[in-house]
Amino acid sequence: MPLATQRLLRRLLPFLAWRRQLDAATLRTDLLAGVSVALVAIPQALAYAQLAGLPAYVGLYASLLPSIVAALFGSSPQLNTGPVALTSLLTAAALAPLALPGSDTWLVLAVQLALLSGLLQLAFGVLRLAHFADLLSHPVLHGFINACSVLICLAQLPALLGINGAGQLPFAEGLAHLAGSLPGTHLPSLALGTAAIVLLTLLNRFAPRWPGMLLVIAGLGAAAWFGGFEASGGKVVGALPEQVIALALPATDWRQITDLLPAAFVLALVSFLEAMSSCKIAAARTGKRWDGNQELIGQGLAKLTAAVCQAYPVSGSFGRSAFLLQARARTGLASVVGALMVLAALLAIPGLIAHIPRPLLAAVILVTVAKLLSLAPLREAWRSGRDDGLAGTVSFVATLAFAPHIEIGILSGLLLSLALLIYRSMRPRVAVLGRHPDGTWRDARRFGLPAAHPGLAILRFDGPLHFVNAATFEDAVLAVERDHPQLKVLLISSAGINDIDASGIDTLRRLRRQLAAGGRRLACCGLKKQVIDVLERTGLWAELGPHAAYRHEDDALPHLLPLLGAAPPPPPVRRGLEW
Repeated sequence: MPLATQRLLRRLLPFLAWRRQLDAATLRTDLLAGVSVALVAIPQALAYAQLAGLPAYVGLYASLLPSIVAALFGSSPQLNTGPVALTSLLTAAALAPLALPGSDTWLVLAVQLALLSGLLQLAFGVLRLAHFADLLSHPVLHGFINACSVLICLAQLPALLGINGAGQLPFAEGLAHLAGSLPGTHLPSLALGTAAIVLLTLLNRFAPRWPGMLLVIAGLGAAAWFGGFEASGGKVVGALPEQVIALALPATDWRQITDLLPAAFVLALVSFLEAMSSCKIAAARTGKRWDGNQELIGQGLAKLTAAVCQAYPVSGSFGRSAFLLQARARTGLASVVGALMVLAALLAIPGLIAHIPRPLLAAVILVTVAKLLSLAPLREAWRSGRDDGLAGTVSFVATLAFAPHIEIGILSGLLLSLALLIYRSMRPRVAVLGRHPDGTWRDARRFGLPAAHPGLAILRFDGPLHFVNAATFEDAVLAVERDHPQLKVLLISSAGINDIDASGIDTLRRLRRQLAAGGRRLACCGLKKQVIDVLERTGLWAELGPHAAYRHEDDALPHLLPLLGAAPPPPPVRRGLEW
């Protein structure tokens, strides 16, 4: 087989690489890791489907074929895909204005949401747009995740307390409904849920390698069974359908698809970022490379598979991926084995799953989400800069304020961070330079430094010269011309200019001609190759002549000062490790 064909197959079918990696030791490790992750995936799948407003068994459906497809076509062997808390909340928030939770329409819309978000991720991966996910800054994402964590906790408290939930409500209304419903608390549910939270916390602290979720649900579920939990009015998962997997093409309603498209975009972006964080951690610990675009393809195909399985959107799970990493899984076979174990449980013990108390599932969600709730990243963002802190805070507040339309929160944070980025680009650092006693060229105003010559000014511009800040550059040049009446030569220190566009070229050409009309000369030093290439293509390089090729300020002065009738400067004196 030609080498090019082999490379194409490896790119299209990444699971073919497993054949070279699977030896006896790897096979044994992956099998054990798969069984272990299934013990975590089963209770989480049931709980997260409940969070999404869907029957609990839908979470198990989402843990089967979608997890296998993601493992086959993804790039990170340790990434486990299936139901996750954040994606489940986004699903519930997207569907809340369109249908009633638990209704047939709700499930149809969830399937359509999986279809749309999957198509978007697949398209992003095929077009190799993985790097565009970096547009969502870390402070905005942390603000959004913290707000979502608060909303998830609020949504699960009714199930923990054994009271009726009010569905997706605005944050303030949800708090008011919860407070008004407290007198109707079902005490056995509260006791069961509280015991589960305490035990899960202790097991996570002192026995992290144990399947704590499964042990707690199995143990307390048995206690609830023998204690007559259902007879006392406690809520359970309920009967599972006889059909294990219902494969069907998703129904399409273009009006509903239009309504779901913004939420699908946000879900595709956020779920990829969640998966990407897991991939980065795994790559750092194992030293194995991963491909963001291939992961987009794998995650997109997994969501499409979820739609065909009549499930809801899935994503890479941070917690289960960390579990696989801890279990030293080496290939995607571990996730495949995990999905098959979930299928075996669904076939073997459907009756036991049906009697799992809902407060236990709520406890699983609360303990898991508690790990996501942290204000430390937001405090760090404020320490890093006012813009980052403001963007993260706006994302947090807007997500809570606009709930259940939580996509508005992350979009507002995204737009604000991009607006602040553009604003900062419009105001790059500009300084007139003078010779410092240590020999370097520094901000003359800040350090009180004299000019190299009354007829010479050196202007440093730190940033790309493009349409956003071309006016700022022009204003800076005109200010130097105004403040230096004896000016004959203006030297642009260009080491900080990494790029230039047509607006920058036009501004630079106009300033050169304006200076020349007044008997002044424009020179440049430190121009980088990518900038010189643009200058050459536009003809401006020839207009600037030899006075644009200086490497740095000290290279330019011996050529520029004689034009002013001044003697060339002495070479700078080295002082230890400084100039």
